[in-house]
Amino acid sequence: MRDRIAILASFICLFTLAAVAAPTARQQDVAQKGAMVMPFNVKNSTHVFQKKPDGGIQQVVAKDPNDKDLVAAIRQHLEMEAERFGKGDYSDPMKIHGMEMPGVKYLSQVKPGQIAITYRNVPGGAAVDYVGRDAATVDAIHKWFDAQLSDHGDDATDMPPG
Repeated sequence: MRDRIAILASFICLFTLAAVAAPTARQQDVAQKGAMVMPFNVKNSTHVFQKKPDGGIQQVVAKDPNDKDLVAAIRQHLEMEAERFGKGDYSDPMKIHGMEMPGVKYLSQVKPGQIAITYRNVPGGAAVDYVGRDAATVDAIHKWFDAQLSDHGDDATDMPPG
């Protein structure tokens, strides 16, 4: 009897872990759309969305920092996105996450000077720093980061690499 209970408990644990680890339908949809926008395999990279009191830091780093082609593709993509975001063009995130993505509508309408967006290289990838000049802009950055963390599932984290 104990063996049966132990086997049953093991199956329940495995089923629960599989259900928790399985990506949601939304995460699968985001991954599929992301592959059309990002010029690299998202599964080979980690996306970091780290909130700060004045905004946040977005990083994309290669899981294998020695993959020079991947690192170059990440840097090229993120540099281009930072330039677009600086002009209020958040069309790529909206293509991936939808037009109603939290925070992105507000960010696409900010006035010059409300947000500072700075691109930089980091080991194994790239980063974009977002600094909001007012509470509403910082709140929009945080909502945008939260939405990306949720939508990207296991491919995203709020913990800086290293």
